[in-house]
Amino acid sequence: MLLNTIKNFILASAFIGILSSCSEYQKVVKSPDMDYKFQKAVEYFNKGKFNKAYPLFDELLTQFRGSSKAEEVYFYYCETQYALEDFILAGYHYKNFYRTFPNSHHADEAAYKAAYCHYLESPKYSLDQAYTYKALNDLQLYVNTHPNSTKIEECNQIMDELRHKLEKKSYEVARQYYYMQLYQSAVTAFNTTLNDYPDTPYREEILFYRLLSAYELAYKSIEDKKFQRYKETITAYNELIDFFPETEYRNRAEEVKKKTEENIKEIKLNK
Repeated sequence: MLLNTIKNFILASAFIGILSSCSEYQKVVKSPDMDYKFQKAVEYFNKGKFNKAYPLFDELLTQFRGSSKAEEVYFYYCETQYALEDFILAGYHYKNFYRTFPNSHHADEAAYKAAYCHYLESPKYSLDQAYTYKALNDLQLYVNTHPNSTKIEECNQIMDELRHKLEKKSYEVARQYYYMQLYQSAVTAFNTTLNDYPDTPYREEILFYRLLSAYELAYKSIEDKKFQRYKETITAYNELIDFFPETEYRNRAEEVKKKTEENIKEIKLNK
């Protein structure tokens, strides 16, 4: 009996607390005093109550437009969106903030976070990389325009990570063409990856799969194109062995070379 009474008292107290909290927030929302509303919005923000702070800052943007508080309100608005993990909108508003208030003491951070938000939206390598490119462009712009920033090293590290993601996507797309038996597309895509990322850690695999793709392309070509494409297969073999004489793919590469040379001899005999 006593336990039930205590339990009911706790539940009632909690319910009253919730009602009180809601009632207080509604008073803030309905208040005509914009300075008070700003004070409470900042208070909610500092307590991590971002869902309560956001509608207030959203209203205050309009109310304080053109005033001395406009800059501070807008930056809090950006920070609230960031805290709510709405990175697309936060990135947009951070960029708009440093363009609107280029002399603000928040401008440096806003410029950085505009780029960083795109980085946070960058998906895994197998998906569309539009935000990866946006992040790279914005980070490079930040580095170029803020050469003395303490965030330069961090920016460079992030850009390396993003470039590696694009590099891996480029390689995987090319390899996918190979497995789909689209050999001409595979050869072109492997060459593109090598040209775009000359220091790629995937070079050995790329050269090997390009060799296989070149052979299959030659083998399945019409007679008029076979000879030239078999010669290109030998070139692909030579490049693999020149770069990686001890390659783990050596045995398979030698088999491809042998079959290619036999096919070249047969073509010459039939001419």
